[in-house]
Amino acid sequence: MPLVVVGINHRTAPLEVREKVVFDPAQLPDALRALASGGARENVIVSTCNRTELYCVVDTAGELGAWLERYHGVGRSLAGSLYEHRDADAVAHAFAVASGLDSMVLGEAQILGQLKDAYRAAQQTGTSGPLLNRLFQASFSVAKRVRTETRIGANAVSVAYAAVSLARQIFAGFSQHTALLVGAGETVALAARHLHSQGLKRMIIANRSLDRAQSLAAEFNASAIGLDALPNHLAEADIVFSSTASPEPVITVADVDAALIARRHRPMFMVDIAVPRDIEAGVADFEDVYLYTIDDLQGVVTENLKAREHGASEARILIDEEVARFMSGLRGQHAVPTIRELRTGAESMRAQTLEQARRLLAAGRPTAEVLEYLADTLTHRLMHSPTHALREAGEAGDEAVVAAARRLFQLDEDAE
Repeated sequence: MPLVVVGINHRTAPLEVREKVVFDPAQLPDALRALASGGARENVIVSTCNRTELYCVVDTAGELGAWLERYHGVGRSLAGSLYEHRDADAVAHAFAVASGLDSMVLGEAQILGQLKDAYRAAQQTGTSGPLLNRLFQASFSVAKRVRTETRIGANAVSVAYAAVSLARQIFAGFSQHTALLVGAGETVALAARHLHSQGLKRMIIANRSLDRAQSLAAEFNASAIGLDALPNHLAEADIVFSSTASPEPVITVADVDAALIARRHRPMFMVDIAVPRDIEAGVADFEDVYLYTIDDLQGVVTENLKAREHGASEARILIDEEVARFMSGLRGQHAVPTIRELRTGAESMRAQTLEQARRLLAAGRPTAEVLEYLADTLTHRLMHSPTHALREAGEAGDEAVVAAARRLFQLDEDAE
């Protein structure tokens, strides 16, 4: 089976190398066609920030890495960074990638959507054929089974998601709550996405630069304020998530005290992942405040990562089973043309013999005689080729053919 995966990822190449071979989504159809012209009978290109991979059905695998370098005009800069998987190893790699086992964040689910997008692009371009169709459909099914039967994706392994998960333990749901996010960096943006996906009612983004706050707020239909307006809006927040680069706390004990009074002491869930801290330590002393720091969340993340690693061990066993099943099914496909020819030949004999029997009936021959003729003739014609081949094998001392025939026709089982 000429199935090959060639690529680079976060384990084999640094960002400055990976970014040289990223395929722009708008240019992907042209790249797929160019790869097909280069000798790939089937191909799918997967390109993300952490990996670029060519999934191909080819006659000669050695040219794929060179094609990748030529296409991006990077010379031989990928030397030492490329990996190659063939046949069963290629199948195992595809299943691992789809299941999040090969991701930078173990068990992350985003890669599955990226694989589906890559596969869809190849289908639309016409470069994904029978083998890759089978491989990617199987990969999606395996990923679903891994998610369902293991705990590889059940626990938060990012600080932002861990914070949102903890908030869900305080509040039954977010549909009636307001979150105040302080800062506009990557972690705050990630927390905003998680909260938004959980159906949060309202969001306020606070940042020293109002323009940056407004830019992030626009993504979630949220409000934007400057840091100087924080005390005026703190009472509105059921959830506070803060991550700034301020050298001093941006939320004080006095600010929270005033907010709790205005809220009539309804609980507040507060997360401070800044170093140095954004929220004064004394805020933790309030009875109605649940305050978590970066250290608290890191402990959650570490425990959850251990759980994911245990889930990954289970997932690898599951993937081994699925690879064996896939390869077995693929080998079975190799017999399909022979089975088809065998059935076509038998059908031809049946039709010919049946027509002769009908002529005998039309000529007035007795029905019992015609039925006897039909059974004898059809049996003789079906058995002529295999018995002739077996006789020749016996005369030549070819015991393997005789043994294969006994297995094929289940003669030993019949004898038992």
